[in-house]
Amino acid sequence: MLYLGIDQHARQITISLRDENGDVVQARQVSTRPDKIHAFFTKLTRERLREDEPFVAVLEVCGFNDWLIQLLKDYRCQKVILIQPVDRKKRKTDRRDASSLSELLWANRDRLLKGKPVQGLRQIVLPSSTDQENRRLTSLRKQASQARTRIVNQIKHLLRRHNLQWDLPTKTFPTQRAITWLKQLALPKADRLEMDYLLLDLEHAQQRVDELEQVIMERCGNNQDAELLRSMPGISYFTATSLACRVGRVSRFPRACSLANYWGLTPGCRNSGENKQRLGRITKAGSNMARWLLAQVAHQALRKDARLREWYKRIRRRRGSTIARVAVMRKLATVIWQMLSRRQTYWECRAIAEAGGQRP
Repeated sequence: MLYLGIDQHARQITISLRDENGDVVQARQVSTRPDKIHAFFTKLTRERLREDEPFVAVLEVCGFNDWLIQLLKDYRCQKVILIQPVDRKKRKTDRRDASSLSELLWANRDRLLKGKPVQGLRQIVLPSSTDQENRRLTSLRKQASQARTRIVNQIKHLLRRHNLQWDLPTKTFPTQRAITWLKQLALPKADRLEMDYLLLDLEHAQQRVDELEQVIMERCGNNQDAELLRSMPGISYFTATSLACRVGRVSRFPRACSLANYWGLTPGCRNSGENKQRLGRITKAGSNMARWLLAQVAHQALRKDARLREWYKRIRRRRGSTIARVAVMRKLATVIWQMLSRRQTYWECRAIAEAGGQRP
């Protein structure tokens, strides 16, 4: 078996290939042009590998790994291992990075091939095709909502320049009545042109949000995990689908706190020779999207779950509101693990906790 380390960039990849003894047998750069990279892997599988002999590859996660992972699978790669980038080194080149990756793969080959964790190495589990699509759709939905918010803020700023915000016919914005009023509002020529462009952009942004909401709603109905998460207080189709696809297979998390740690909601620790444990801020090592959504879910859960609200108030009195809200987010992550593991709704998990005195 051969062990391939790949340092990927947009225009080229740098590879380091090691044999069973750990010796480097090939190190070079390959262009990512389709003809060049196909020629390289065709030659690799024909000359370096015997019949039906696979190879293993490791690469660092980036925003455009998808095509390379699929290409490796097409060329009989037994397993593609995706890892988080390590800390930036003082002496860094593409060849050094590729060599380090191949050496890491060879040195830990037994544990990595069996899917076991390696100390100090954060492995990325490749999501299913359905989860990948849901992640892209929910990210698009978030971007569309943010674009709409930016346009609304620009319109409000334009009104404030002329002190016309008091004349809006409705307290909330955007509404159909307010948009109709804005289309007829008398403004200087340049401002009128800007307002027309902003209203047109707002219409397109709202249309994009509505279309994505419809698609996500349909996909949520076909996803059992998302439907289960819909039982949480104040959670929408978008939030349920977003969280479900970012959990994936819940069985890969042995405990409830493992999911909270995966989303970066557990405190960091840098202890050395201390008798008393000293914890820092949360690691924020996981999905930014998951933490952003849990912050919104926490707001709704505190309104509708009296037991959770009382627990939040006790922490707030001791540590302040910011730490208390992060604690609620971490609690909700553990509840999500319980829901998906037990296949029970939010309120069923809470009832079990109250009856048995357990913390869900």
